[in-house]
Amino acid sequence: MEPELEPGPGGGPGCSGVDPRGDPFLRTRYAIPPRPVTFLRRERLTRHLDRALTTPLTIVNGAAGAGKTLLVADWAAGLGRPVAWFTTDAEELRPGVFWAYVLQALRAAGVPVPAAVGSPADPGRVDEALLNRLAAELSGPMTAGRPAVLVLDEFDRVAAPDTAAQLDFVLRHAGPGLRLVVASRTEPLLPLHRYRAAGELTEIRDAELAFTAREAGELLGRHGLSLPATVTDALVDRTRGWAAGLRLCALAARESPDPETYLKEFEAGQSTVADFLLAEVLDIQPPGTQDLLLRVSVLERFCPGLANALTGRSDAGAVLASLHHRNAFVQHLGHSWYRLHPLFGEILRAHLEVRRPGLAPELHRRAARWLKAAGFLPETLVHGAAAGDWEFAADALVGDLAVGQLFTGLRSAGLGDLFSRMPSGATGPAPELVRAARDLARGDLERGPVHLERAGKLLAGDAGDVLGREGGESPEGDREAALLCWALLEVFAARLTGAPARAERAVRLAGELRGAVPAGLLDRHPELTALLLAHLGSTRLWAGRFEDARTVLTAAVAGPGGASTALPREDALAQLALIDQLNGWPGRAEHKASQALAETARYSLPGPPGTGLERLVLAAVAVDRDELDRARELLDEAATPAPAAHDPHAPADPVVRAARAVVTARLLLARGEPHAALRAVVGTTRPDATAALAAAEASSPWLRGHAALVTAAAHLAGGRPDAAAEALREVPLDQPACVVEAARMQLAAGRPDAAAGLLDALRCAGRTGPGVSVRAALVRARSGHLAGDPATARRWLAVALRGARHEHLRRPFVEAGPWIGPLLDTDPLRGLAAGWLVTGSADVPPPGAEEPVKELVEELSGRERDVLRRLARMMTTEEIAADLYVSVNTVKTHLRNIYRKLDVNRRADAVRRARALRLL
Repeated sequence: MEPELEPGPGGGPGCSGVDPRGDPFLRTRYAIPPRPVTFLRRERLTRHLDRALTTPLTIVNGAAGAGKTLLVADWAAGLGRPVAWFTTDAEELRPGVFWAYVLQALRAAGVPVPAAVGSPADPGRVDEALLNRLAAELSGPMTAGRPAVLVLDEFDRVAAPDTAAQLDFVLRHAGPGLRLVVASRTEPLLPLHRYRAAGELTEIRDAELAFTAREAGELLGRHGLSLPATVTDALVDRTRGWAAGLRLCALAARESPDPETYLKEFEAGQSTVADFLLAEVLDIQPPGTQDLLLRVSVLERFCPGLANALTGRSDAGAVLASLHHRNAFVQHLGHSWYRLHPLFGEILRAHLEVRRPGLAPELHRRAARWLKAAGFLPETLVHGAAAGDWEFAADALVGDLAVGQLFTGLRSAGLGDLFSRMPSGATGPAPELVRAARDLARGDLERGPVHLERAGKLLAGDAGDVLGREGGESPEGDREAALLCWALLEVFAARLTGAPARAERAVRLAGELRGAVPAGLLDRHPELTALLLAHLGSTRLWAGRFEDARTVLTAAVAGPGGASTALPREDALAQLALIDQLNGWPGRAEHKASQALAETARYSLPGPPGTGLERLVLAAVAVDRDELDRARELLDEAATPAPAAHDPHAPADPVVRAARAVVTARLLLARGEPHAALRAVVGTTRPDATAALAAAEASSPWLRGHAALVTAAAHLAGGRPDAAAEALREVPLDQPACVVEAARMQLAAGRPDAAAGLLDALRCAGRTGPGVSVRAALVRARSGHLAGDPATARRWLAVALRGARHEHLRRPFVEAGPWIGPLLDTDPLRGLAAGWLVTGSADVPPPGAEEPVKELVEELSGRERDVLRRLARMMTTEEIAADLYVSVNTVKTHLRNIYRKLDVNRRADAVRRARALRLL
């Protein structure tokens, strides 16, 4: 079973992130394993293991069955203090799941790990900030003089190098607050050489774990066997003291009427423990018990009900309890759940194919159906796939309304990998829906819509389009959940293709269907509603219906919290930020974009925090503030591709593509590169439309307006004012920000009457902010200046300064031109501009001019200013790194640059000098 498909809280589907707290089935991983009555304590190993309290790291390394677990469990139980225990018994345990379990193990053992430390949400990764917080807590007062002891059993199953590196990081930074004991079959991927060289490593290796002849004799005695020393010596020599081999031999020998002869025959005739297990452990069971063991071997874990379903019997509970009590390699996990000894289970699975060829798929099929009825969706899918019953697996996923989890970053990778193996022969609405979801999640607009259309036709039968049903007709039977999943995917496809009318129809269908599916099912999947709202909001935003988009996006943000809805909430916040930016509210846009980044960052979801749209909005804000280096950095960060399967709107979302084109063009215009800006937004094959607009089914007025503005700017730069004026005819009059910018360009083209007409016709009604009003005031000020009316120019310039001061909107004044300089040197304008637009005396040029501030060796970059502002708030290096979503080393590099440019050596001096230079 893959970790990302494990049950979530309560044993149900894992839709709430990596949270192992609620399922008693998983809590057994944190329990110190019990020792059998035949266990032999070996004092020499226990004394050696006592050194674990004096060294940070202890390695108990040996082959399978070498006795590692029981040795450490006995030592831990006799330690007289709480020990955090975690059995890493899931294959390919991924970093996010691993750390979620470690945190829970610590808490279960009474280690006071505060909730503020957090917990990963995604199976595939863990945030570095979380590890920093955990290490800080372990190194703090709570463990002073009494370090936390953490045992990681079966650590060889942790194959990810990243997990080992993270574990080493926490161990080193926790200092004396943590003692780590690792039991592993293989050499753990930890820097043992460094710990060994520093004298910080306790090691118990395979050779030391091996039983001596004396110990083997005592072990056999505990099994009721009294054998000559020669027999014991021969057995130890043959098995090389391997604990499991000795114990297996003892268990089998005591069932024989002549144990001594039996052991001699085993010594002479058996070559592998597998042969011994099959011939002498499995075969000595009654036929019904043998059948049960062979059948449950296809399961990682099982309970009596599941075992009964696979065997057709009704007494599996009693049989399993008996097998466990007789130490017949059936381990009790608690709460009536069992598992086979891993080696025993592996051998049984291989032998199942020999004794009952072809039975395994049928067993997986039965298991899948029992697990589905019991509410274990992740295991249902795994066994359905193992049975080759892909229609059943797809039906289970769709019927549970879990298709949305392919888009939420929690189980996206696991579900995508699982269903990537689904053959083309799997037919029906559910398989087509799953294929459509998988392809659309990757932004595949060739195959995804094809599968979605097929699913719609299958669900509608011969009636045609699902959306063509009469409004009063309600779906019947088992189609409701499938239709609701179809509606979700239809809205998403509409988003990717810029088709708002299509999205509205699909959302109406979803509204009709909500009452037809069980309320509890919808409650278990809040991500479905959040995704619907976020996708609908995107299509409305694309169509320029900003207020309608704001309504549904705000509802998405206000919906249920948690990891399952983190990505759609982040998505909605990013779109709300874009709406604010397009309406001229840069401060609000910056706040929402930062909220969006924080929303997914705290759950350690895949890839860098955010979708890219947040950083595009922040880049646009930086351009407005004339922080062009900062804007370039943010654009570069936004261009970093996120894993497609985890990105709900990459790579084809037209809103993101359009925003990227517009912000890039604005930055290039600010840098004096109008033709490069034109190339950024205008398609090469259609000079009258942007590339993103050409790919969409419906046009976007705000994108069309910005494309026209960039085209006009390029014409103006080329000395073609008439062509610029013609291009401005394409600006939609319902986009205030575009209209105001068009008025500025009309004025620059020598058409003051056209500029005044645009401004007079503008009706904002409180929708727009200073990003629009400041530019409008500057156009009127420029008109007054050109008309020889300095009083009007100064009056409107004062209005612009007052509006821009709080937001630090410098770029509009830079774009206004050199005429503004002399006016800023007059009262009261000088006071309104001081400290944020101009620094020092009036002869200091406004931002954007080539001459730097004289007191600085070199101008600070936008990111260096961000770090400087956080220095002034007395944030630590680690806090700054977490706040800016960069590494600690990156922050340190920025600090070195700040010190050099300010000619200081300390943080306090840097803040003091920055304030003197009015940089803060």
